[in-house]
Amino acid sequence: MAKKKGPRQLIKLRSTESSYIYYSQKNRRNGTARLELRKYDPTLRQHVIFRESK
Repeated sequence: MAKKKGPRQLIKLRSTESSYIYYSQKNRRNGTARLELRKYDPTLRQHVIFRESK
């Protein structure tokens, strides 16, 4: 049986400083704007801004 399509969708968070990517989920009912978070980048070993990309 197939899963129902819910309000959560898988998104990619790409680092602004390197090519590292985080995968996360976002509730599309609560937030429709692109997500921007400050997370740890293991390739640079520091915290940088990650932006949602398609």
